[in-house]
Amino acid sequence: MVVVIANDLPPAVRGRMKLWFIEPRANVFVSGIKDNIADGVINYLINSCPVTSGLLVFQKVNYPPYYKIWGIGDTKRKIASIDGLQLIFEKFQDI
Repeated sequence: MVVVIANDLPPAVRGRMKLWFIEPRANVFVSGIKDNIADGVINYLINSCPVTSGLLVFQKVNYPPYYKIWGIGDTKRKIASIDGLQLIFEKFQDI
């Protein structure tokens, strides 16, 4: 399973996304594609989307913690890794 949350996508990328994903809400894409196809789709997104796209990509994987997160561009959220566990901070304050 792959979930993509975007700030803005180029029209060509949005059109390709419609092949693999449903869009239950604007700029939120969900797909149940298999792992080997998911890797290819995620590589396509990384290589085709400009930094202004602000992508957050969540992928289900077969090893703990059973998900992987990619952040591309300004996602308006901070991705942190704590003891190998990726977390997303909605609001981040320096301590």
